[in-house]
Amino acid sequence: MQINDILAQTGGLQSMARELGIDEAQAANGAAALLPAILGGFKKQAQAQPTGLEGLGGLLGQLGGGGLLDDVLSPQPTNVNRGNDVLGQIFGSKDVSRAVAQNAASTSGLEPSVLKKMLPMLAMVVAGYLAKQRGGAAASPSAPGRGGLGGLLGSLFGGQRAGARNAAAGTGAAAIGSMIDLNGDGNPLDDILRMVGKTPR
Repeated sequence: MQINDILAQTGGLQSMARELGIDEAQAANGAAALLPAILGGFKKQAQAQPTGLEGLGGLLGQLGGGGLLDDVLSPQPTNVNRGNDVLGQIFGSKDVSRAVAQNAASTSGLEPSVLKKMLPMLAMVVAGYLAKQRGGAAASPSAPGRGGLGGLLGSLFGGQRAGARNAAAGTGAAAIGSMIDLNGDGNPLDDILRMVGKTPR
């Protein structure tokens, strides 16, 4: 399943669209443009943790776990400070967040100001979803939490790349991955970090 399908099924797209004052199609375009860097950030965090995916699972819990997704889905205004905390962990710098939003604006058709507001909310949706799925996997003896999180993150990242390759040429939103994935490794985050002069954390 691709991450955009998950966003729609969880209600994340609808909630973000409502709060940002845009329609769901615009929210989907914005999410498609921002997601490669967000997923790449979580992937790098998993690689950077001394205990790998287990450490990433612990980090998700510290950041708010499944409550992050619930916050976005709530009818109340989203506490984006929690999302900024997530971005601080996966990007390490506000400069990187700004660069991600600016690059996404060039392909999504949305203003950078809208994408800057969407970015922390989208990070909360992804982090909350990963945390909820990790919890469910940990509770299942047939799907250990460690392996479950790894498989989930890998499938989301791979699904997003496939979605970018198969996107209709007219939309252009999902092309962000190929546009800024300069070294062709499937992860544009390292290229964004180099563009803003930051080294990966």
